[in-house]
Amino acid sequence: MTTLVPVLLAGGSGTRLWPTSRKSYPKQFVDLIGSGESLLQSALKRSQFIPEAAPWIIVTGQDYRFLVAQQANETEIRVDSILLEPVARNTGPAIALAAFEALEIHESPKLMVQTADHCIRDMMAFSSVVNEAFESEAPFVLFGIKPTRPETGYGYIECGTAEGSAFVVKSFKEKPDRATAVRYLQADNYLWNSGMFMVNAKHYLETLKLLEPAMFEACHEAYRNASIDLDFKRIDSAPFVDSPSLSIDCAIIERIDNPIVIPYVGDWTDVGAWDAVASLANQDESGNSIRGDGVLLESTNTMIQAESRLVTGIGLENLILIETRDAVLVADLKKTQKVKELVDKLHVNSRKEATEHQTVYRPWGYFEKLISGNRFQVKQIVVNPGASLSLQMHHYRAEHWVIVSGTAEVQINDLTQTLTEDQSVYIPLGSKHRLTNPLKLPLTLIEIQTGDYLGEDDIVRLNDIYGRHE
Repeated sequence: MTTLVPVLLAGGSGTRLWPTSRKSYPKQFVDLIGSGESLLQSALKRSQFIPEAAPWIIVTGQDYRFLVAQQANETEIRVDSILLEPVARNTGPAIALAAFEALEIHESPKLMVQTADHCIRDMMAFSSVVNEAFESEAPFVLFGIKPTRPETGYGYIECGTAEGSAFVVKSFKEKPDRATAVRYLQADNYLWNSGMFMVNAKHYLETLKLLEPAMFEACHEAYRNASIDLDFKRIDSAPFVDSPSLSIDCAIIERIDNPIVIPYVGDWTDVGAWDAVASLANQDESGNSIRGDGVLLESTNTMIQAESRLVTGIGLENLILIETRDAVLVADLKKTQKVKELVDKLHVNSRKEATEHQTVYRPWGYFEKLISGNRFQVKQIVVNPGASLSLQMHHYRAEHWVIVSGTAEVQINDLTQTLTEDQSVYIPLGSKHRLTNPLKLPLTLIEIQTGDYLGEDDIVRLNDIYGRHE
């Protein structure tokens, strides 16, 4: 029996949505559109509208494993596997890993491949097109979006002969200039390439072996030598890094005869840049949208997203203003695709803001950098219920912890003590120590660090329940 297996590719860095999306906490984990859930969580919940779907297979980077697991658990949607890529090698290898995994679990799987950066709100239309693709006998089915505007940020699919409600793909078109996009819209036989696919897992691997044998062999060996790490499957690095880095389009879809495309006519947005986020926002009569603490005067078609302070504007038109605790982006709505170039420039200038947030997430919770100066740094630390930091020591810094709320179990060398609100403890330089939240409510504390060097790499993990120690 053929099984529909949803696959989510969730390893991107979302550079064009900087400063909210950064490598340390990219867009798939962020609630970008104010729905109350991240893009990843919204994607996982789509399977609720496809009753015959098996549990998810998620492919992500090893740096995001705990974020994926935590956010998936919060949705209570079933996930069979979380596969950890040691390096990014585009969608071709990622889907190959998912295909190997699906064939381990199911006798005859079809993969419904999605990425974690789409916003789809018309679930009836989505489930209908997924079921139609699943019922198709074609081994490769693409999902094309009926264009609503002359979009220059998407690739296009030219439709050929009709096969029922589907079409044979006549050609693929790269991102066009505006004049070409207008022509595509008027021709009425072009669809946006959504990047979603329904593929037969066995046929995918057979085709990959024929067209890209080096990719197939690298992925096969990497998957075969994968190791289990807690709830994750860690793909073997040595063979995987040798795989060519190609998209599924370049590796297979554009090289096979007669793939078919099914038009999807419903609400869909590729949340790839700030103009897409602005299009999804609730706008007033002047086309303005404000999320957070913002005020606009005599402005039109402008979006404010404020995270930590008041943001104001006068006489603005077609702009975005994105504020975070450590960075502000102001950009023309028509030039949001260039944010990636801006981030590249920050990298050249060795700016840590290019990749790091003030808030840093860990498997046990998160910490937020509040202030730093010469030989000191202050953080707020939040530890999840029942979670525990590693048993660790520091070579260059001492720490002072002040409990703000909750209960902390603190081990320093061979002494363990329990601290509650308004109590504090000092951890001398070089001391072995561990922090645990033994209760069912979050633990919040303020950490004051002092020393010659306060970098995050001055952590020697001696033991860790998350497997991060040496």
